[in-house]
Amino acid sequence: MTATTLGPDAQEWPLWSTTARLVVTDADALPRARAAVEGYLRLVDDAANRFRPDSEISTLPAGEVELSPVLRDLLEQALWAAELTDGDVDPTVGAALERLGYDRDLELVLDDGAPVRAVVRARPRWGSVALQGSRMWCPAGVRLDLGATAKAVAADRAAALVSDTVGTGVLVSLGGDIASAGPAPEGGWQVRVQDRPEDPAAQVALPAGAAIATSSTVSRTWWRGGRRLHHIVDPRTGQPAQPFWRSVTVAASTCVHANAVSTACIVRGARALGWVERLGLPARFLRYDGQVLATGAWPAEEDR
Repeated sequence: MTATTLGPDAQEWPLWSTTARLVVTDADALPRARAAVEGYLRLVDDAANRFRPDSEISTLPAGEVELSPVLRDLLEQALWAAELTDGDVDPTVGAALERLGYDRDLELVLDDGAPVRAVVRARPRWGSVALQGSRMWCPAGVRLDLGATAKAVAADRAAALVSDTVGTGVLVSLGGDIASAGPAPEGGWQVRVQDRPEDPAAQVALPAGAAIATSSTVSRTWWRGGRRLHHIVDPRTGQPAQPFWRSVTVAASTCVHANAVSTACIVRGARALGWVERLGLPARFLRYDGQVLATGAWPAEEDR
């Protein structure tokens, strides 16, 4: 999913096995906006990159610990997403992802002939992590992974940072997790919703301050033991969620809200459409047979 504008008011660069994209309403502000975004994203990487042995999240001891402001913010939002989704989005699935072979940056995950061990857990364990202010308590054996929410939180925070400090309307996309802040261009932020080139596409206009996110079972995959795996884990089983949906796109007032709901939809499968309808959020569901379903709040779209 991409913002369609890429001219003198936009830049993109590789980031975290995906692409970062920055669009501003004032082209003259672009260099300062990019500097602000990259500076903040370096702090996020230092705090929450579980593929770096020197990152804060990789060196957390069990028990009680003081968190940096950035990691505290990211974890607070991850726990909020867990509560919102009744544990379908769970920041304690790090060990499950490692067992599945997702133990390094996705570009470095090789096809592996080793068998995949199916480990079923009775219930999500996000409630075992406590956060009070900047103090966290985490039991031994729990491996945190904020991958389900950190990019979305980072998009929200980066967009707000640019708007507040540079003074321009801005859209930030981190691998398709899209947030905006400040004034939008005339006609809104134009976003093309399409997870893979072969998927049916839609064009939407985001109003100022809106956000949108897509979760997918086909974009971040790898092979292990002859089995194709994807990165969205069902916390109740420790295994990749059953691929009922090819992708789910949700719009909301913040990217972390949109992303939490779209990720939970992948986990919930057939039950997701009614749930999001009750939430009143605009959402678009793509089935594996190519059929597009949507909530009533999703704008009507033409075939593309």
